[in-house]
Amino acid sequence: MPYLHQDSKPRPAAHPGGARGTHSSGQGYEQLKRECLHRGVLFEDPDFPACNSSLFFSENPAIPFVWKRPGDIVKDPKFIVGGATRTDICQGDLGDCWLLAAIASLTLNEKALARVVPLDQNFGPDYAGIFHFQFWQHNEWLDVVIDDRLPTFKGRLVFLHSAELNEFWSALLEKAYAKLNGSYESLKGGSTIEAMEDFTGGIGETYDVKEAPDNFYEILGKALKRCSMVGCSIDTSSAAESEARTPFGLVKGHAYSVTGIEEVSYRGQQVQLIRIRNPWGQVEWNGPWSDNSAEWRSVSPSEQRRLSQAARDDGEFWMKFEDFKVHFDKVEICNLTPDALEDSTAHKWEVAIHQGSWVRGATAGGCRNFLETFWTNPQIKLHLTEKDDGQEECTFIAALMQKGRRKLKKLGAEMLTIGYSIYESPGTDEHLGKDFFRYHASKARSKTYINLREVSHRFKLPPGDYILIPTTFEPHQEADFCLRIFSEKKAITEDLDENIAIDLPEPLHPTPSPQETEEEKQFRALFEQISGKDLAISAEELEYVLNAVLKKTKNIKFKKLSLISCRNIISLMDTNGYGKLEFSEFKIFWEKLKKWISIFLQFDFDKSGSMSSYELRGALKAAGYQLNNYLLQLIVLRYSDEQFQIEFDDFLNCVIRLENASRVFQALSVKNKEFINLNIGE
Repeated sequence: MPYLHQDSKPRPAAHPGGARGTHSSGQGYEQLKRECLHRGVLFEDPDFPACNSSLFFSENPAIPFVWKRPGDIVKDPKFIVGGATRTDICQGDLGDCWLLAAIASLTLNEKALARVVPLDQNFGPDYAGIFHFQFWQHNEWLDVVIDDRLPTFKGRLVFLHSAELNEFWSALLEKAYAKLNGSYESLKGGSTIEAMEDFTGGIGETYDVKEAPDNFYEILGKALKRCSMVGCSIDTSSAAESEARTPFGLVKGHAYSVTGIEEVSYRGQQVQLIRIRNPWGQVEWNGPWSDNSAEWRSVSPSEQRRLSQAARDDGEFWMKFEDFKVHFDKVEICNLTPDALEDSTAHKWEVAIHQGSWVRGATAGGCRNFLETFWTNPQIKLHLTEKDDGQEECTFIAALMQKGRRKLKKLGAEMLTIGYSIYESPGTDEHLGKDFFRYHASKARSKTYINLREVSHRFKLPPGDYILIPTTFEPHQEADFCLRIFSEKKAITEDLDENIAIDLPEPLHPTPSPQETEEEKQFRALFEQISGKDLAISAEELEYVLNAVLKKTKNIKFKKLSLISCRNIISLMDTNGYGKLEFSEFKIFWEKLKKWISIFLQFDFDKSGSMSSYELRGALKAAGYQLNNYLLQLIVLRYSDEQFQIEFDDFLNCVIRLENASRVFQALSVKNKEFINLNIGE
């Protein structure tokens, strides 16, 4: 599928109140529900049917699943029993512990939970077998409608379920998220921060526990007080270690939730504790401060009640913070609002969002290791004008997200390895060329290139103008992306690839020459030989003339010009409307052609007779055309081959059509962008 983006201007952050409906019928939740109640039927979702394709895309179920509604599983189903809590999340037979850890964190924030899980749903008198949930996707809130048929085996839920057998909000939430991503199987394997962001629209930061700052305990405490969602995990050194249990009861490669952080008085000293939850609902830490450890005997009953400490095999446990730092490797924090990002005083952050695409042959240039194509990536200018309060630098967070990859899993797509580089601007508003990156080092960059949905990092840079280059690691890899810039003070961002400009010389008009050049004499003789005394030739005759002449040109290798090209030439040059090319018109065209040949040779670096499509931006600029990414992508899709090469005949067709378009633009006084879009994108 082509990845084409049409508008990469900065956009404001989305708000959940305006969640967009996603059902194929065009109807929203309330309308669909009213229709079912009127007809006296239970809703069946045609967009996510109760069949194997909604479960798996790479295999058939190992056991015979039966889709059942909650009322067919238990006698008295409830949406929520006694409030939605972290104990309502018990993992089933799907490898989506990352999602469950995020749901457990979500339950700690009532406001965020009520946004994702509308609480006015139930199995009461107005039950119609339909439910809905809201998720954030790439700066847009979506309302996802589902029916309540759930996969079961021997009368029990197969996937996510609640400890309360008659409670179904968590199972239905998992189904809605599976629908959003294409299937249940698409939820296998992921990062907790991914689901956290989809539940909040917030922005995530990742900490390596072994390299965390000295005040890490305070950072976690303030994050939880601000209702940020926090997850943690233990690294694995090989696939064989995935979900392997340590002697202390912890699980490697498994996503946990951080649900609390407290200090407790123990034998006259204050001890820092942290509370962790395993989404399995069982398998807990068995070291110091675990449920039945001796340490709790020295803690007063009132302190134990304050900490909600109870010896239950529910997957939740306390541990000493020093032990946590020894045994866990990674912590992910998703801040629910921009002003929760700083680890000290809350403040207002400014947000700018850019949507864009990497397209093979046009804007998928890869990282700086691939200099020949790196410069073709999208380029975004960042103006940092105001210093942080009491500081000499400007703070901002850049978060680059690849879009829709999880949903494309069933088509074989995987997460691409992505990252970005930041350069000091040379003071131009034009797309920077290859030579700039050849001779200038980056000012900052993402910490690493990694195959996660989002890469984010916090920076402090002096005031000034910078160019941010979002890329995949390898060139020629296609994806849509969303770039979010959070800045402490107001920062201005603009896309350097958005402007369209045409800079052509005044058109030449046929004028009698007192003396013909030797070249013109040869052309006149050839014209007379083919056309007769009127010296006007058809497209077929022009094809013969041009190929006969260009065949003798030693400095260019090319396949012969096509008849289509010759028809386009006549369309461009035929000022009288005869449908033929007169000799005086041909002389003007020949001067244009020599210029275009010279430009083509300039960008045909290996003299193979074709140019890389990544060089097309520079070639067209030399010909007088500055195009934005969207138009460039359209042209590359139309004129380049599978190896991202453009033959001279295709280049000629391209510049002829652009010149035709520019002429009509000047005649009709319409916007450049709108008209060229129509003319090139047919």
